[in-house]
Amino acid sequence: MGEAAAGLGDGRGGEGLARRLGTADAVVIGLGSMLGAGVFAVFGPAARAAGVGLLVGLAVAGVVAYCNAASSAQLAMAYPTSGGTYVFGRERLGHWWGFTAGWGFVVGKTASCAAMALTFARYAVGPGWAGRLVAVAAVVGLAGLNCRGVAKTAIATRVLVAATLVALAVLVAGIAVGLAGGEVTSDVSAGGVYGILQSAGLIFFAFAGYARIATMGEEVRDPARTIPRAIPLALGIAAAVYLLVGSAALLAAGPERLAAASAPLVAAVDAAGVGALAPVVRIGAALASLGALLALIAGVGRTGLAMARNRDLPGWLAAVHPRHRVPHHAELALAAVVCALVLTTDPRGVIGFSSFGVLVYYAIANAAALTQPAQQRRWPRALSVLGLAGCLALVATLPVESVVAGLVMFAVGLAARAIVRARLGPNPSEPPAG
Repeated sequence: MGEAAAGLGDGRGGEGLARRLGTADAVVIGLGSMLGAGVFAVFGPAARAAGVGLLVGLAVAGVVAYCNAASSAQLAMAYPTSGGTYVFGRERLGHWWGFTAGWGFVVGKTASCAAMALTFARYAVGPGWAGRLVAVAAVVGLAGLNCRGVAKTAIATRVLVAATLVALAVLVAGIAVGLAGGEVTSDVSAGGVYGILQSAGLIFFAFAGYARIATMGEEVRDPARTIPRAIPLALGIAAAVYLLVGSAALLAAGPERLAAASAPLVAAVDAAGVGALAPVVRIGAALASLGALLALIAGVGRTGLAMARNRDLPGWLAAVHPRHRVPHHAELALAAVVCALVLTTDPRGVIGFSSFGVLVYYAIANAAALTQPAQQRRWPRALSVLGLAGCLALVATLPVESVVAGLVMFAVGLAARAIVRARLGPNPSEPPAG
């Protein structure tokens, strides 16, 4: 596998992406995905599943995410190119496993892009067609920014992440002042073990943003040093933020009110008697959604680039801009699809669907890491085993409708690939199935 790694790490000659991201840039891009993707939305469905037990679910999701982060970082050191687990699965397990990971990531995260755009619009201007048009404008604007170069993406994400953290800090401080000694009286075990595991699977949706760091491995300077530092650091910061915000929201509103709220953190400040902070929460949610959308477009575009290079998506998507060194065709195509979804779909329910795809994605990452030789291992093999088992357990406990939708999504993708492969014939670039 050393030769494969060397080949992947060379940037593919003149058509590779530019290595412009340092450790701080990579951490910020990961945080932009994690904080925006779930902190303003995920506590509602998690409270419905587990009540106060969602805090236990948060811990479970964090442990599984750490195991996945270790496997992803270890693999990214060996294969520092765009595509993340799509590339890792191809190189370590075979091209069908790589395609399964890439397909789940691209489809699930494309739906997440639409959800983030609509979330931004609903917090900024409210629901309705005006909101949908604002969401389309956000998608077009951020896709255009991404096409200007990854350095500009990192700068914009820094600004959005900083604003989000300020809004969350104000929220937590306001709740603390408003309650001054309140307590949650609900039963932690109200949802049972199944409910806690389901909440962990839903909360995992919010943690999954660190995948953006691995999928952008071709644009990170000194990836063997940067990626293993950036992924755990981004994950640790996000976990601490989620614990503080989740605890404050439960303390203020209780699980029943959180479960019923369309905007859980707004409900929390209202319940704490500091409703004057609601505009701060709404502004923070809008900015966080923009940050998540910006990072999601970057990550999905890089995975699309990798898949197109191997004929798993149309070859036109493999183009790299000659000046800005970004996959501009993949990002423009993604923006077009997301705009269509924004105009036609409802964001409710996307959390479970996205969690299904992402958990399968990371299950394949852990399986791929298990096959790495000793000289490529940086973390104990037991972490990959625990990560794989955790992903499969959380997938099994997701809401039934999410599981069904996820299985249909994978079945369609795999069947389509089989048909296309049969027509095109074998690809000489395919790695061996072992």
